[in-house]
Amino acid sequence: MSVAAALSVDGLYFGYSDSTEPVLHGLSLDIPAGQVTAILGPNGSGKTTLLRVLLGVLRPTQGRVLLAGHLRDSYSRREHSRLIGLVPQGEHVPFDYSVLEYVLLGRAPYLGPLEMPGETDRRIALEALETLGLAHLRGRPVPNLSGGERQLVTIARALAQNPAILLLDEPTAHLDLSNRGHLLQIMRTLAARQVTQVFTTHDPNLAAAIADITVLIRQGRILDAGPTEALLTADRLSATYDVAVQVYRVDGRCLIMLC
Repeated sequence: MSVAAALSVDGLYFGYSDSTEPVLHGLSLDIPAGQVTAILGPNGSGKTTLLRVLLGVLRPTQGRVLLAGHLRDSYSRREHSRLIGLVPQGEHVPFDYSVLEYVLLGRAPYLGPLEMPGETDRRIALEALETLGLAHLRGRPVPNLSGGERQLVTIARALAQNPAILLLDEPTAHLDLSNRGHLLQIMRTLAARQVTQVFTTHDPNLAAAIADITVLIRQGRILDAGPTEALLTADRLSATYDVAVQVYRVDGRCLIMLC
């Protein structure tokens, strides 16, 4: 039985201006609900642009985006924000928010105009911090955090939003080995809760470690998409990265290395 699509794009093109070559070229793709999908490709292949089109920050120049089977524009801003959240690579915080104040921003889609977060919102925000192992930092100003701590706090804000679909742009970029492993465990926990996750990465080993589905992208075009274990072959990855790649199977796990 096929899995319903949480997100779909159909004939998608995007360019930053009419006078430049499109960044995304005719993409058609279904993101299955309740699974983890990796958008995998080299730097400059259009991964972040695709993620921002999926989120709605960027509007396609051609084609359409469907959210839970409906045109994305048919949702109100509040409905959309309750359904889908983003963890960016880096986020500028213009004020000296404390960690808890910043995570509470994830509750905005559930609050009315000028409404302050209540006890339920604080509880959800604190639970998100505890999930990431950051509750001890709740009073610290966000600008005083390390790069890795700030990345985890950004993920906590997205978890407090409680979205059905979570988009993550290079989520391990600023994390050390320990926190990277912790994040993978969080992603597995969310997958067990049927939260749809889509993340970008240039690291095929990260896709192999966590993704159910992998989408190979190069120069704004989808080369292939399918179950991760079947898709990550030496031939496909060599074509994606334009470099010789070898794929090994070690104790049932996939390990990708340069030749």
